[in-house]
Amino acid sequence: MQGAQGDLLRLVAIGKAESRADLARLSGLAASSVSLRVEELLDAGLLAEEGSGTSRGGRRPRRLRLSDTAGVLAVADLGAHHVRLGLLDLSGAPLVVEERPCEIADGPRATLDRIAGAFDELLAEHVPATVPLRGIGTGVPGPVDPLTQRVVTPSRMPGWNDFPVAEYLATRYDLPILVENDANLMAAGEARCWPDRRNLMVVKAGTGIGCGVVVNGRLHRGRGAAGDISHVRVRSDSSVLCACGHPDCLEAYASGAALMAALSEAGIPVTRTGDIVGLVNDAIPEATSLVRNAGRRIGEVLTVLVNFFNPDVVAVGGSLSAAEPLITSIRAAVWERCLPLATRDLEVAPARAGRDAALLGAGALLLEAALT
Repeated sequence: MQGAQGDLLRLVAIGKAESRADLARLSGLAASSVSLRVEELLDAGLLAEEGSGTSRGGRRPRRLRLSDTAGVLAVADLGAHHVRLGLLDLSGAPLVVEERPCEIADGPRATLDRIAGAFDELLAEHVPATVPLRGIGTGVPGPVDPLTQRVVTPSRMPGWNDFPVAEYLATRYDLPILVENDANLMAAGEARCWPDRRNLMVVKAGTGIGCGVVVNGRLHRGRGAAGDISHVRVRSDSSVLCACGHPDCLEAYASGAALMAALSEAGIPVTRTGDIVGLVNDAIPEATSLVRNAGRRIGEVLTVLVNFFNPDVVAVGGSLSAAEPLITSIRAAVWERCLPLATRDLEVAPARAGRDAALLGAGALLLEAALT
C-alpha cells in the first residue's frame, strides 16, 4: 500500500483517526481526496466503516476501523535458548503469543527455519486463509546493520556474523521483512507505554545486556550500534575477559550469563536468568549481592548517558528486571552521580510493556514497512 492510501491506513491502524474528518485533518488532504481513498480502502477490504464516531459538532461521523481481513504480521523475539512468537493484527494488537525452546547456537539456518516453521503452524491454526500475511519481523540478541539487516560481530551467536537474515527469510516469504536488535525492538514496544514521554532509554537485562534509545518518539538506530552499552568498560579491582575479546566490559560483570557463571563458581548452579530472580526472592545472599553489584555497575554506565542524553525515562526490562535490588541499585547510582538537572524529572522504573515488548515493537516498526 503506497502513498496517501498507506498513510491514511496507518493513521487508522495506530488509533489516531477514526473518521474521514480525522483523516483529512491529520493528513492535510482535501476531504474529497480522503473520501476517494477511503472508498478504495473499503473496496480492498482493508478498512471497515461502522456505527458512529465522536462528534466534533453536527452529525456524528461513521467510525472507521481496520477490517478483520486486513491482514496479520508474524513477529519473533529470539533469545539464547528460546524464541517468543506472535501474530499481530495491523494495529499491533497480539492475536496469539507463544514461546518455544530454540537454541541460537544451532546457527542461523536451523534457527530461522525453526522460526519460519513455527510461523506457518500458527498461521494455519489461528488465521483464516482469507486473511493475508503482511510482513515478517524478528529480533536477534546482537547488533544488526540497519542497511543490510545482517547480524554484525555478535557475542554468543556462533555462525551468525554477517549472515543475511532478511535475505534468507525472503527466500520463503515474498513480503516486507524486518530484522532488528532485540533491545531496539523492546525500546520501540516500551515507548508505546509512555505516550507522554518522548525520550527514553530502555535497558534489557537478561542473559546479555542491551539498551534501546528512543529520541523524540522514534527509535534511534545510528549505524546499528546505538545504545549498545554491553561493551562499555567498567572499573574493577580484578580483570575479566569479555566474549568480545576486550577486558572488563559491562556484560562480563553484570549480564545474566556472568551472574550465572559466578553463582556456579560459588556452588549454586542455575540454568537460566529467571533462576537468579528466584534466588533473590528467596533471600539467598550470594545472588542478592551479585544482582545488587550488577545494578550498580549498570547504573554507573547509565550515569554518563543520562547526563549526555537527558532522557525522560530509563525503563529496565528483561528477565533480570524482576529482581527488585537490580533496579534499586541502578536508580541509586544514577541519582548519586548525575547532575540534578538531568534527574529532576527523570523516572527510572521497571519496563511497562512486559514480556511482549519486543513483539509489540516489531509490530510497530513492521507496520510502517508493510504499509509503504
